[in-house]
Amino acid sequence: MSLCLAAGAVSAVLAMESFTLTWIHSIEKIRWEEDWRIEAGALVITEARIRGSGAGMEPPAGSVLQNGVWHYRPALPPQPVLRLSHSPHAGGYTLCTSTVCAPLADHLPGIDNTATIELRECPR
Repeated sequence: MSLCLAAGAVSAVLAMESFTLTWIHSIEKIRWEEDWRIEAGALVITEARIRGSGAGMEPPAGSVLQNGVWHYRPALPPQPVLRLSHSPHAGGYTLCTSTVCAPLADHLPGIDNTATIELRECPR
């Protein structure tokens, strides 16, 4: 399986079955993490974590606090595409595999300063 990334005319293909997206909340400066897997033409979230809490960032019902990190499973159906904002006004996303983490924008050289990045399963 492969993950397709696209932002305007810039695109990339990454061979993987699962990944983690991370970012720092622009106001509270708290790290968020989401684990995703590619499954049957969609992206499925398997777990999310918030490394703290703050204004407007209350952990959802059913969250479990472990070593200062809230763990939960978002009630989100499989997504055919994830759309993420890329902007100089907020910290960027990081894409992690089982072996390495890198800024998401690094996979899309030449991306505009303000763009929408789409993630989806690559067509077979």
